[in-house]
Amino acid sequence: MEEQPGARAERGFAPQAVQITQLSRTYRTGGTVVRALDEVSIAFPVGSFTAIMGPSGSGKSTLLQCAAGLDRPDSGQVTIGGTDLTGLDETALTLLRRDHIGFVFQSFNLLPSLSATQNVELPLRLAGVRPDRATVARALAAVGLADRAGHRPAQLSGGQQQRVAIARALVARPAVLFADEPTGALDAATGKELLATLRTLLQDPDAGLDSIVMVTHDPVVAAHADRVVFLADGRLVGELLRPTAAQVAARMTGLEADRC
Repeated sequence: MEEQPGARAERGFAPQAVQITQLSRTYRTGGTVVRALDEVSIAFPVGSFTAIMGPSGSGKSTLLQCAAGLDRPDSGQVTIGGTDLTGLDETALTLLRRDHIGFVFQSFNLLPSLSATQNVELPLRLAGVRPDRATVARALAAVGLADRAGHRPAQLSGGQQQRVAIARALVARPAVLFADEPTGALDAATGKELLATLRTLLQDPDAGLDSIVMVTHDPVVAAHADRVVFLADGRLVGELLRPTAAQVAARMTGLEADRC
């Protein structure tokens, strides 16, 4: 029997939130074939907060998109909570993304005419689910915005808007949250607060969140993660556990030098 995503909330544990095996992805640009991912294998354990880093063009965003089911690999396997994404048809993949995967991006993507509450409710409404007011209120409270529920995006700071985006991503209680440069549009202090919020949500059993996987180019941001993995030319080239920002920066400097 397949283990369902988000199982930690019911069982108390799960071996891996995400398992990636021999993942490859190529693109054709004009007459050139670009190998964005070259047989990448990596696991993201339950309870883990992982940052993905690498030079420009290293494949980090492609890895995130394939892991989240937003892009199809050429070969290999992505498993979330026991479900193989690469074996799903488009309808089943859409349903899995809707119910078990959350997304946060650098741009907040909030609808300006809607309040914070209405923006958080939106994915539920699009899924044909009648939003439960208490559930939406808890999602906003979890990111510290209980007192801003009726405010529209223009009435919120950048950090508050990103918190609304996080609440929207988590309202359906996904197993995994994928974040692509979530602090890229924020100042350093606000970004630090946002990362602390993500950490708190990961540690909260009521959130039902198994793992966070984040792409970033900033060593300071990456140092907030439990683990930083590095890509270069579509391949994994190392990792650091509980690193300092200086250690991450030094590793990135070495990767950039190797490309010259």
